[in-house]
Amino acid sequence: MDKLFVSLFGAVLVPGFEFLYGGGGMVRAMMVALIFFVCLDWLSGIRAAQKDSSYASKYGIDGVFRTFFILLLPAGGHLLDKAFQMPDILFGALAVGVLYHNLQSMTANAIRAGWGNWFPEWLMAKITEWVSSELDKKTQRAELRKGESK
Repeated sequence: MDKLFVSLFGAVLVPGFEFLYGGGGMVRAMMVALIFFVCLDWLSGIRAAQKDSSYASKYGIDGVFRTFFILLLPAGGHLLDKAFQMPDILFGALAVGVLYHNLQSMTANAIRAGWGNWFPEWLMAKITEWVSSELDKKTQRAELRKGESK
C-alpha cells in the first residue's frame, strides 16, 4: 500500500506541480518557502485570534480558500511566462510578492499574539513600523469578528 501511494504521488502530483509552477531547484525552494511561511502565518493567526477572542471558524475556513488562491498566483505567473516565452519573470514576481505579503501577515499575527515581547524594543519598533498597516487591518477585522458565531 505504501508503494502504491508513493507511486501515485510521483506519477500524478509531481508532473501536476511542474506543469503549474515549473521545474528546477529555484521553483521548488520558493514554493517550499511559501508553504512554510503560510503554515507559520496560520499558526500565528490562530493564536492571535484565540488571544483576542476573535476566533471564528467561518473566517478560518474562508482563510483556507484565500490561501489556496494566493498559492495559485505564482502558478498563473508561470503559465503566463510559458505563454509569452519568458524565463520565469512573472512567476518570480508573483512568488516574491506573495512571500512579502505573507511575511507581513505572519509578523502582524505574531505581534497580536503577544510574541513581540521576545525581541528587543528597538527591533520591535522597526518591525511594528514595517507591518503597521497590516496590523491595523487585522486588529479592525478582529474587533468586527468578536461575538460572531463560532
